[in-house]
Amino acid sequence: MDNNAGHDAAVAGMFGTISRFYDFLNHFLSLGIDRTWRRALALSVKQENGALLLDLAAGTLDVSIALRKQHPDSLVLALDFCPSMLAIGQKKCRNKGITRIVPIVADAKRVPLPDESVDAITIAFGIRNILPRSEAFYEMLRVLRPGGRVSILEFGSGKERIAYGLYNWYLNTLLPRIGHFFSRDKQAYRYLAETITAFPAADAFEAEMRAAGFVNTGYRKLTGGIVCLHTGEKIGPTTESCAQTKWSEGLRQCRKARTSAVCQAPLSGLHA
Repeated sequence: MDNNAGHDAAVAGMFGTISRFYDFLNHFLSLGIDRTWRRALALSVKQENGALLLDLAAGTLDVSIALRKQHPDSLVLALDFCPSMLAIGQKKCRNKGITRIVPIVADAKRVPLPDESVDAITIAFGIRNILPRSEAFYEMLRVLRPGGRVSILEFGSGKERIAYGLYNWYLNTLLPRIGHFFSRDKQAYRYLAETITAFPAADAFEAEMRAAGFVNTGYRKLTGGIVCLHTGEKIGPTTESCAQTKWSEGLRQCRKARTSAVCQAPLSGLHA
């Protein structure tokens, strides 16, 4: 039984409530800089022409659209557990004439894809909402092809003093009030501030990725550390065997926690 099922359902419901205002508030609250962050994420993707890309916590598909712009020959599988967010993204794609983005309603801890089936993975502002993160890491490693890269965009930890403390004041005081004013959902933007504050610092998060089995990990701070772009790769053919053993053990532990049917689930739940 998933002990975090209540948390997952609450988060999905919360995003469903604010989905109509989500894009506007992202751009407004970041002064439009969020577009630059997503472009940096898309540019960090390691892939070849005709790649199959997986965008986790895809929301209203802004990252998926950025991926298609930067990698026009790719096909993007956009996975999110909130149907209303994906529906808004689909409408956006139709209006802009953007194709080759396939939305999938699913949980990032239960990815309905075969082993080693995607070339690269992205997730923007979503990893902090997943508990436990280790399950999402193992799913990423399971579906990623050897040598593939995962790129994770996330806010800098509220535990660190950023921009002389102005970021921390904004996060804890101004952000929830602005979010409540527009969305009428005070708890949603209070939750956002709380999850950013609870999120580990960049070094600690990189250590989590290494412990999960990623190699060649690193991060880059954007906009003075307000956002961090983390990258890690799945072990490729030339990687040392000890690292391969470590990842394989992690994957075995992952599969113990769920049924083999979940890990081997076919491409169900696709919505064109």
